[in-house]
Formats: sequence, C-alpha cells, structure tokens
Amino acid sequence: MGSRASLPPSNVTSDDFFFAGLSREGNTSNIFASNVTSANVLSFPGLNTLGVSMNRVDVAPGGLNPPHSHPRATELIILLEGRLLVGFISTSNQFFSKVLNPGEVFVVPKGLIHFQYNVGDKKALAITTFDSQLPGVVIASTTLFGSTPAIPDDVLAKAFQVDQKVVTAIKSKFGN
Repeated sequence: MGSRASLPPSNVTSDDFFFAGLSREGNTSNIFASNVTSANVLSFPGLNTLGVSMNRVDVAPGGLNPPHSHPRATELIILLEGRLLVGFISTSNQFFSKVLNPGEVFVVPKGLIHFQYNVGDKKALAITTFDSQLPGVVIASTTLFGSTPAIPDDVLAKAFQVDQKVVTAIKSKFGN
C-alpha cells in the first residue's frame, strides 16, 4: 500500500521529480468549503521510496477540512495564509488544539483523528507534510455515514446514542 514498483532507470525523466499541482488554488465551492490537493507517490512518482509527501489545503472562511485520519503517517501543518483552528484527539480521548497564524506549525501524530477549521475572515492556505509517500486518508463522517454497503442504522444509532431517524437524516447527506 505504501510503495509502488520502481520504474526502470531508462524510463525515468525529470518530470517524475516535478509536481506543479500545489501552485494552483483548490476549488472550495463544496459542502465543506475546503479542498485538498495531494502530492503523493500516485501524482508525483519521484516520491517513490522516499517516505515523504505533502498536500495543499485551501479552506474558505468558515470552511472545514473535516475530521479525518492518516493511517500511515504523521502530519505537519504549516499555515501560510489566514487563521486555522487545528486539533486532534489522542488515543486517551484528550483534545489538543491551537489557532494557527501564518508561519506557525502544528503536528498530528500518526493515525489520530484531526481537522482544520477556518476561524478567520479570509481564505486560509496550509501545506501539510507527511512521513509517508502514501499516507492514506479516512474521513470520519463519510466513512461512517456514506459507506457502501451502508453500515446498519441501528449500529450507528447505538454507537452515537441517537434515534435511528437521526442516523437516516445524516446518511441522506452522504448519499445513503
């Protein structure tokens, strides 16, 4: 999962070591008002076997990069523009957070659920870096409420201690 087969040296070009995708602002016209552009081994072949990758994270005012985790990587968040509330929940259910200003950095340990929320009045731009060429991503809300096949309503109702009607309403927002 974390690596790709290496290309024969005769097939490697300079383009394999170049990625322009982080230079373009992401489209934040969506339900979360955020966009993540990934520079991992799938889009940037030169990262193969190097154990690193990065993302560009664009977040409109009031936008959210929803709670998610990276099962194969620790994440460093470097804020370039705007203000972001960033936070994660530890394995002992302790919440750690900070409001970042440009130039500030926050680290999220491997595999923990975390988020970025724009608390400013202008767009926020962050670069996230990972210690994996393919960190993976599991978005909590879409994983639980938008899976295929769907998780049974009674399982989610019991897990979240809510009525099944609430689960049905939430699932409808994620295509289930």
